[in-house]
Amino acid sequence: MTRTSSTASEAEIAVWAITPNGAALASKIAAGVPKADVYVAQKIGGPAEACCFESLAQAVAGCFHRYTGHVFIMATGIVVRTVAPLMIHKTRDPAVVVADDRGQFAISLLSGHLGGANRLAEQVAAAIGAKPVITTATDVNGVPAIDVLAREAGIIIENPQAIKTVNMALLTGAAVEVHDPFGLLSNRIPNARAVGPGGPLIPRVFVDDRLLDAPPGALILRPPSLFAGIGCNRGTAADEIRGLLLATLQEACLCRASLRGLASIDLKADEPGLIALARELGLPIALFGRQEINGVGGAVQTPSAMVEKHIGVKSVCEATAILATRGGELVVPKRTTRNATVAIARVNFTS
Repeated sequence: MTRTSSTASEAEIAVWAITPNGAALASKIAAGVPKADVYVAQKIGGPAEACCFESLAQAVAGCFHRYTGHVFIMATGIVVRTVAPLMIHKTRDPAVVVADDRGQFAISLLSGHLGGANRLAEQVAAAIGAKPVITTATDVNGVPAIDVLAREAGIIIENPQAIKTVNMALLTGAAVEVHDPFGLLSNRIPNARAVGPGGPLIPRVFVDDRLLDAPPGALILRPPSLFAGIGCNRGTAADEIRGLLLATLQEACLCRASLRGLASIDLKADEPGLIALARELGLPIALFGRQEINGVGGAVQTPSAMVEKHIGVKSVCEATAILATRGGELVVPKRTTRNATVAIARVNFTS
């Protein structure tokens, strides 16, 4: 099996310096933090690999959301004034860490949990021998934060406004009602209990890939649990495949956000419509050969004699969806249009 990604960009960090001491620290940080780019003020020069800028504000504005994190070696006030106009939302803003010019402290300033600034501050501190400064309440009190737990499990937060209610419960030791049929988070949440008939103010966490009615005020989390197996005739437009895929998810009451990837036979590695759809959705494509597909056997629900005659396998969409989930459950058997087929399988988290 080979995997190709439609969005093969890796996370990168930008390190910014405006003094000679800062430039020296930036080089140390870049050596200790993977995929880091160094930016230094043009007036001070810097290492050969560094990018130079004349205006800090203009340079940062030009690439703020291109990086997953920024490390600024300068006064905190300068950083606040620089990044404030660029902030969008805590679910979308990159991590921002500030280090002082002597390398004594590495302060997590922005997007501590979801953006990973707390973790980045610790990495920066380790690289330059500084003390990490982290002020998020859950961290300083030594309790897990629900947004960190979700991020670590690769789970998408649908309604981040509900995070604070759950985190407050974790801080105070209050019970949290948890709906988690896959067992992804319930054993990591202190005082978790099954969903009951409690009032609307009880903190709740709802983890599911199904479009069910969540309890009032629940934090809704979408696990990366589904793969869509796709078959199509040569030259099928992305619009037709997309329409079938989205309709299949909707009819089955499955959440699009839980779609982890697409899958198909390796003969479709260069299929333009499939590649375009994967790129549009930001999903990888898992590709499988005939031998792997034919090995799925009885798990295929709707084999096709026509497909077997033309390409030597009894199934493409169902078999590849099952293979992509490593033997998971086929939750939606084959659906078809004139030129495309789609099936959905769910990862077996308990295996």
